[in-house]
This record gives sequence, C-alpha cells and structure tokens, in this order.
Amino acid sequence: MSQRSNVANFHSYMEAYEHYFKPLCREIGMPQMAFDILMFLSNNPEACTARDISRSRGFKENILSININKLVNEGYLERSAVEGDRRKIRLNCTPKAQPVIERGRRLQESFIRAIKEGISEEEFEICQRCLNIVGQNARRILQGKSSAGLPEREKAPDDAPE
Repeated sequence: MSQRSNVANFHSYMEAYEHYFKPLCREIGMPQMAFDILMFLSNNPEACTARDISRSRGFKENILSININKLVNEGYLERSAVEGDRRKIRLNCTPKAQPVIERGRRLQESFIRAIKEGISEEEFEICQRCLNIVGQNARRILQGKSSAGLPEREKAPDDAPE
C-alpha cells in the first residue's frame, strides 16, 4: 500500500467519524470540534489542558480556544488551576456534559463496530500494534532519536564550498 493510500485512508476515516457524529451534533446544537473536545477530555482524563488537546488532536490553538470558551460559557466545561503550576489550566467536564458524553460514547462504540466490519479481532489487534509502533517511531523521529537517523539537510547554493 502506498503512502498516498495511507493518507487517503486516514482522511476517509476522519471524514467518516465526523459524518457519523454530525446528526448528534446538530441535534444538540454543538459544533463538531466542541463535541470532540468533550469526548477527548472524557476519554483521556490525564490529558486535561488545551495544549494536551491541541497536541493530541492537531487542533489549531485559536479555534480550540474559541470552542473551549463556548463550552465553558454554556456550562459543559469548567476551568481550574493545575496543582503545582497555576499557569496551567485544567479543563473539567461538568455534570451538564455527562448526557452528551454518554451518548457520544455509545456512538463511538457503534462507529468502531462499523469501521471494523470485515476485520477479524486478530487482524485488528495486529493493525493496532503496527499503528502503535508507527506512532512510537514518529515520536522518536520528532525527538531526534530515530535509529534510522534523519536525512541530511540538502546544501543550499550559498553553502557550497568555495
């Protein structure tokens, strides 16, 4: 499978995810990103800051901030200082968010069943292991710790020896 196919498959997955949740978001009058923020926080309680969400989900910080403010103003989220570092702000889901989260979790489970159609549990576990390794390798590359090394920087004409 080519790299182009992998990218196309990833985009198809993300589009299908958004398509799957669109009716619920419309029904409750919540933008998709705001819904995704609630679900991310409920599914990842250790990743509770805007920076955590931005890094994990790839959301642009300014749009993320607008949606967090909307969720706070509508009573779905509360902000609190992180113990030991008052500069960091923890985002907490409120009781008002729980019905949305419960419906979202049921839909997530249904989506996973639909996306896994035609794949055995064994095949899916292998796929998960491979994706985990790819993620670990990507993080090592970003940290400059890849055993394959980084490609050498191409020399610009100005860098050429005289």
